This record gives sequence, structure tokens and C-alpha cells, in this order.
Amino acid sequence: MFDTDRTTPVTELTARIAKFQTRLDKEGIDGAFIIQNSDLFYFAGTIQQGVLYIPASGKVLFMVRKNVERALAESKTEHMVFLQSSRDIPELLKDFGHGTPSAIGMELDVLPANQLFGFQKLFGSSRITDISTMIRMIRSIKSPYELSLLRKAAACADIVSGCVPQLVAAGMTEIELAGKIEAAARKLGHQGIIRMRLWGSELFYGHLMTGPAAAVPSYLASPTGGRALSPAVGQGPSHKKIKPHEPILVDYVFALDGYLADHARIFSIGRLDSGLRDAHERMLDLQAEIMGAARPGVSCETLYNLAVTRTREFGYEDYFMGADAQRIKFIGHGIGLELDEFPFLAMGQQLELAEGMVLALEPKLIFPGKGVVGIENTHVVTGAGLERLTKHPDTVNLCSS
Repeated sequence: MFDTDRTTPVTELTARIAKFQTRLDKEGIDGAFIIQNSDLFYFAGTIQQGVLYIPASGKVLFMVRKNVERALAESKTEHMVFLQSSRDIPELLKDFGHGTPSAIGMELDVLPANQLFGFQKLFGSSRITDISTMIRMIRSIKSPYELSLLRKAAACADIVSGCVPQLVAAGMTEIELAGKIEAAARKLGHQGIIRMRLWGSELFYGHLMTGPAAAVPSYLASPTGGRALSPAVGQGPSHKKIKPHEPILVDYVFALDGYLADHARIFSIGRLDSGLRDAHERMLDLQAEIMGAARPGVSCETLYNLAVTRTREFGYEDYFMGADAQRIKFIGHGIGLELDEFPFLAMGQQLELAEGMVLALEPKLIFPGKGVVGIENTHVVTGAGLERLTKHPDTVNLCSS
């Protein structure tokens, strides 16, 4: 009835749940209710609407509102029941032998207030505590299975970049080129949806912007913004026509089977002026230096400070990751099921890199009135340092038409 060829293996789900249960037990939390799509997919292998209860010990219970048949096909969760109403949750727990938990974990970083109030009413004698950081830390370390999916997504991202020179032409609009590139990605199996955890953050494929339009800032927690199609979107490609000799930023995320690979390249119809070419080369140098310094045990802030120091020495401090006081204070971010996962290579972040983390490193320079240059690649942290997953050439990609 449903396509189950790409379902998450039961061994994978079991290992994830076991790690989470160990953390719940250590923190004295009797059980957790998982509701948010990315977390639900991580622990249950499906995003069919429902509530997943993970106790500190014992079997998990998936209470499904819609669609039960599809959840049964997609999820390897052993115990699954139909949830007619949230009011039935306490009784379903009791029927399954769990009783009423005295300490409940919930994803308070993303949970809507009305749902929180509802659970507080249902479990009035219970203490509800935030387990979002716990979940995000567990998810920050990717398993071999997850890394295999991330490698496939990265390979597709490289293919998409390779299509750009044949698709771009002087005089076409940014949005026209975006549509052509997105169609190429879709043919490769791009899922379309790019999930972000930060409230209010949205992204459609990524950012495609050219020349001065790329240097227009936006609300998004990103060094680039773009003119956009209207204030209703506030970011991304516009109706601006593409001109020769200006930087074309293609900063797209490839989303395959839930997992994301972030990937930015600079293209140009004809050569860029020497100033922009030199600036781009300095960002490639910076990428290499950060890759050389990134090892398990190195703090995220250490890498951010290295980037800021070297950019100052290069003479580009005023343009690094933004061109005003509102510039972004990071040079990389974790990535997996969501675009903004742990770790963040950012100011004040003391979290240390660990083997199995996956991060997108994106040193960029923003020149108002000229455009954007720089790079972004997805990497996995190994015992020997960073292994790059996206491999399309980093240099400015010249287009003939």
C-alpha cells in the first residue's frame, strides 16, 4: 500500500531509543512524549501524526492519530495503538502497564504552548521538563546508517552543482534559474521539504542569488538573504536578471530520505574581477585552515575564533558572514534531519567536536553592491579530523553562456 523500501531499520531505531532511555534514567525522568516531526522520525521512523511515549525503561508506545495503517507500514515500533483523543493518553499508558509518570520529558523548544497546556492538564500531578537538548545531543552523533544516507545526499548535491553551467544564461532571472536547478534536484529524488528547528525559520531548497542582490540581508539566521520575490518570503531568489561577470551564489541543500547535505558554490558567466576572485580564494584558504584545526575535543568557539582572526588578517573583517552589526556570529552548523542541528561553530559555544558529528562549514564574504563569495561544504568529524562529503570543485565555476 505504501512505499516502504526506505524505512529505517529496526536495529537503528532500537539503538537510538536505548541511548535516549539511558539519558532519561540518568536524569530521573520517567518517560518522554515525542511529537515534533524530526524527532518522531528519528525515534519511530515515520512522521504520521501521533504521540510516541518512550519510558526510561520498558517498551515504547506509539499512539497514532493519523494515519494508523501508514504508520504500521513505515514504523518498526512494536506497540502501536489508535489515538482517538489526547484525553485518552493517560488511560492508554495505564493499559500498557506504564501508569502515570511523575516526571515527564517533552520537546519544550518546539512544542506549541497549547499542547503543553493540554499535557499539563492531563498530567496535573506530574512534573514536565525539557528534554530537547538531550535529544539534540543524541542526534548530533550520526550512526553509520545515517552517514550512509548523508553521503548519498552529498553525492546528489554535487550532481546538482555540476548541472548549473549548462542551465545558466545571461539575461535569465534568478527565479528562472532557481526553477531549473530545483527541477534537476527533484529528478534526483530531492524531497523538497527542508526542516529547520528554530521557530519561524523556513527554507525552500536554499539560496540562489546573483551580484548585488546576494548581499541584501534578511531575517534568516544566514549570512546571505537576497531580494526575494516579495516581503511575504523575505529571502532567496528574485526577478533580477543575471549579468555576466557577477558572482552567482548557488547555496542549496539536498534533502534525500530525510537527511540533508548543505552545499554552496560560486558561478560566473565570464571571469569575476580580481578583487572578488582573491576574496573567494581567501575563503578557500580559511576553509582549509579550519579543516586542519577541527578534531574531536576541539571546542566550537575555538574554531570560530580562528576564523575571525584569520579573516581579520586577510583584511576582510568588515565583510565576514555579513556586512554590518547584524552579521551572523557563526561559521558552521550541524546538519542531519534538520538544517540547524548541534554543533554550532559560533561565538560562545563551548561544545566540543565529537566523532560522528556532521557539520556544514560555510565561510563567506558579503560585499554590499557587489555580491557574495565563499564556500560551503558538508563534513563528518572523524578521529583524524574532518572528512568532506561534498566534493564539487570549490573554485569559481565559469559558465560560457
